[in-house]
Amino acid sequence: MRLKLVPDQTNWDFFKYRTVTFGFSVVMMIASLALWLTVGLNFGIDFRGGTTLRTQSEQAVDVGAYRAAIDPLGLGDVSISEVFDPSFDANQHVAMIRIQSQEGEESLPADTIAAVETALKTVDESVHFTQVESVGPKVSGELVQTAVLAVAAALAAILIYIWLRFEWQFSVGAVAALFHDVLVTIGIFSLLQIRFDLATIAALLTIIGYSINDTVVIFDRLRENLRKYKTMPLQDVMNLSVNETLSRTLMTSGTTLIALIALLALGGDVIRGFVFAITWGIVVGTYSSVYVAKNIVLWLGVKRDWSKPTDTTGNQFANIDA
Repeated sequence: MRLKLVPDQTNWDFFKYRTVTFGFSVVMMIASLALWLTVGLNFGIDFRGGTTLRTQSEQAVDVGAYRAAIDPLGLGDVSISEVFDPSFDANQHVAMIRIQSQEGEESLPADTIAAVETALKTVDESVHFTQVESVGPKVSGELVQTAVLAVAAALAAILIYIWLRFEWQFSVGAVAALFHDVLVTIGIFSLLQIRFDLATIAALLTIIGYSINDTVVIFDRLRENLRKYKTMPLQDVMNLSVNETLSRTLMTSGTTLIALIALLALGGDVIRGFVFAITWGIVVGTYSSVYVAKNIVLWLGVKRDWSKPTDTTGNQFANIDA
């Protein structure tokens, strides 16, 4: 006896309402872009600049207690993490506190730093600051540019790979689906005003990798079926390919989501934005693999050259190993 998320044989028509599903995807992308341009993103310290305070104490660091003590000061985005190092003494406990830039200030004023230290001393009298550093808006602007370039480079590399591995129609469909995933994820972050920082950029790159993996699996089955069923209409071949890989798709996405939901509920505030981005991205990425990437390939069409031998029909790069 084994768990089955879907029957062994399915014949669901995923492209029956392809105009509606593709239209919905376009609407989501436009809405996300509009939210991004009008509402904007809730940038974290990485992109807004701020001050990093390094604390040291004799008692163990209690991140929750530290946060509860600092929150009443109303300093905005505050990130607290404990620092571990084998070289620390037994009674040496270190934490990093990052506080966003305040209105009109590139760094925290001395009186604000003193207020933070006083608040922390209510939790642990031995707390003191060993280092205070500030990150200005210029450095933060460079981080934004680097993050955008990282995402663009990932999309460009995938575009070239899919082009060589399959055909240009597949490449356009795959990159359009990835662009859809990234833009819609940014849109939900803008709508809910979830903190957007470098960890979120890492999540976006993870989403790109996860989504393209699912897309390539279906593309590979589609290419095999195009050679196998030479006279079957392209839409029917696509439906067959999606149905044949459906169990794998649901098992992969489902088991990953179980772990992510646990982290989302129990992981704490520090990683919540990162985990939420990946959770949302897996759901959207699974959707776009069928309803964006495959719809575009169906619309562009695929060359099916019956004169070629069966093992290379329809794709001159069919024998290139991934």
